[in-house]
Amino acid sequence: MAVAEAIAPPRSNSRRVVRRVFRNPLALTGLAVLAIGVVLAVFANVLAPHDPTQTHLSNAFAPPGTAGYLLGTDDLGRDVLSRIMFGLRASLHVGILAVAFSLVIGVPLGLIAGYFRAVDALISRLTDLVLAFPFLILAVGLAAIRGASLGNAAIAIGIAQIPGMIRIVRSDTLRLKSLDFVAAAIVEGASDAWVLGRHILPNAGSAVIVQATVGIPAAILGEAVLSFLGLGIQPPAPSLGTMLADAQQFASRAPWAAVMPGVAIMLLTLAFNIVGDSLRDALDPKASRR
Repeated sequence: MAVAEAIAPPRSNSRRVVRRVFRNPLALTGLAVLAIGVVLAVFANVLAPHDPTQTHLSNAFAPPGTAGYLLGTDDLGRDVLSRIMFGLRASLHVGILAVAFSLVIGVPLGLIAGYFRAVDALISRLTDLVLAFPFLILAVGLAAIRGASLGNAAIAIGIAQIPGMIRIVRSDTLRLKSLDFVAAAIVEGASDAWVLGRHILPNAGSAVIVQATVGIPAAILGEAVLSFLGLGIQPPAPSLGTMLADAQQFASRAPWAAVMPGVAIMLLTLAFNIVGDSLRDALDPKASRR
């Protein structure tokens, strides 16, 4: 394998990538927002000032700034801030599970489709069939079939994201397969499994990382839509989507109950997208030539 290793393209240097990301003020802002969101979600049990499911009817519709309620309360007197913290946990949970599910299924299928031409047509046609359905409509349909729960929402969203993952990995596999270092490995007698695992997958890793980073905010939005429609996390468990659904009928009386969860969803998804775009730029081999 000496010849193949000698002419293989250099993989992304992790220090160089980190340096490029940290030189980007917009990326740093996105990372800071993500860090805050993750800390609030992970340590919600400790940081939340109130039990997110406990009702206090005497404190219903308390405006933001009321003693003990920084972001106010909803129609049942539940603390909006505490529910947002636990809602962030649910959103991140679903987002990570959905993307992990799409990676486990989509990456191997994408490698197989791009490397083995005999099965490429079959996998590509199945992928096109699934892509014919809009992402959210497919996720809603799958969630409705499987039933409403956090796990089912994650699986439904993950299945809806598999075609995109397959296409990304297949495209990169086709590109890498045509390069000299792969041809050299094949000439030296390397097995298909060795070529895929040792040469193609590591060099396609940057595309997979970027796609995963972009897939998480899409999954978070998908979870919010499913919960808003009653197909995601079920009450009384807090979810940003269910908070929006509950608050819509009281929007004129307590606008903060709807605005605050919406702002949380917007900031979280925007931060992920900013970080994903920054990673795409940092992992771009052409960036080193500028």
